[in-house]
Amino acid sequence: MQLEQAIKTALEYERRVRDSYLDALKKMKDDVGRHVFQVLADEEQDHIEYLEGRLGEWQRTGQVTVEKLATAIPGPEQIAAGVKQLKQPLQRIDRGAELELLKRALEAELATGSFYQQMVAELDGDGQKMFARFLEIENGHSTIVQAQIDAVSGLGYWFDLREFNLEAG
Repeated sequence: MQLEQAIKTALEYERRVRDSYLDALKKMKDDVGRHVFQVLADEEQDHIEYLEGRLGEWQRTGQVTVEKLATAIPGPEQIAAGVKQLKQPLQRIDRGAELELLKRALEAELATGSFYQQMVAELDGDGQKMFARFLEIENGHSTIVQAQIDAVSGLGYWFDLREFNLEAG
């Protein structure tokens, strides 16, 4: 895939993920869940604007400048602390509705990450560098969404690690 087409395809993925978060935001009643979906929707909008800028640059000059792409997603330690705070309020909400929204969000994030992984493998130079950063960020988004799924489902797992063992004495 050529870089211009890769950027256009990335824009489609980013818009789809953003729209998924905006849809979830409209349906979410819990303030904590709404905040998470809003942060992720805002971040996806930032990605769209970044990619639109790179596409315009490519169309004008035939080159892209890989500018720094920031993320609002915290590091693993902050995620762990946030999930611990979520556990108490999540017990008072309709978990089924939120869980379905989260599963759809995770599916969209994983599809987007898969596309970025493919672009990192196929492209070279600045295109590869640009999509490598997107892959890193989308993997962080997937981690956040999976952590919320784990917390909401209450199955004793967090980031695919067992928090407790029902068989332990």
